Amino acid sequence: MSIRIPESELILTPQGRVYHLNLSPEMVADTIIVVGDPERVPKVSCYFDKVEHQVNSRELVTHTGTLGGKRLSVISSGMGTDNVELLMTELDALVNVNLETREIKEDLKSLQIIRIGTSGCLQPEIPIDAFLVSTAALGLDTLMNFYNWTSDKVTEDFTRKIQNELSLSFQPYFAKASEKLLSLFSDNYYQGVTITAPGFYAPQGRQVRLKPRVDGLVDRLAAMNTPFGQFTNLEMETAGYYAMAQLLGHEMISLNALIANRARQEFSKNHESAVDDLIKRVLATLSA
Repeated sequence: MSIRIPESELILTPQGRVYHLNLSPEMVADTIIVVGDPERVPKVSCYFDKVEHQVNSRELVTHTGTLGGKRLSVISSGMGTDNVELLMTELDALVNVNLETREIKEDLKSLQIIRIGTSGCLQPEIPIDAFLVSTAALGLDTLMNFYNWTSDKVTEDFTRKIQNELSLSFQPYFAKASEKLLSLFSDNYYQGVTITAPGFYAPQGRQVRLKPRVDGLVDRLAAMNTPFGQFTNLEMETAGYYAMAQLLGHEMISLNALIANRARQEFSKNHESAVDDLIKRVLATLSA
């Protein structure tokens, strides 16, 4: 017999919706585009043929509709893997928990989740505004320290090496993209390994007034040889998405418009146009 999830552990609204997303199961599609910026949600849904649901809940904005006969949702997470964990857990509850009985369903559903984001590139030869698909991601945050996360020996040795190289008090984690979605988004994308940082400034090697503790963070990581390929970009969500998707059994891919090149210290002059082009490319693939 299934164990009933207590009210304090999975909080629902008076309408029976999951608490933070403010959604009920019929409001979300099986294929979901996730973005960081809430203002990017309507920039995706404006291309839908029809929008059925629009829900705003803090930085978590959801639009669900159809495009070319395919039902899609687009949801904003806000920034950081803390928000990613919240979003992924509640999305999973919408499809895999009976919200009336509070019991986990016997037949679990796997969602398709596609992140459209922006990122800073670490390699000088990759052009500004290029599109990159993350084959895997290194999490420099502590999220997986709170879950039963396991790795094979090669990955364990690799993340321990990163910990020692950066003198971190915790061991990073490393998670891979969905092979199924990677095959769908392989043509005309750069491929690389993403670094997910727990902040924008010192955790990504930037200095304004406060000096980062780790000297030369970006250059050291960009030059590092890894068993999984070259580190190509640096952002704040992908590793959390990949790890949570792996634990929960969902298909997840992260796509980035590379709007900055850290090696060349350049920033895109047309980043909004680049993101819009990436959105249109993703929607064309999903609705084909």
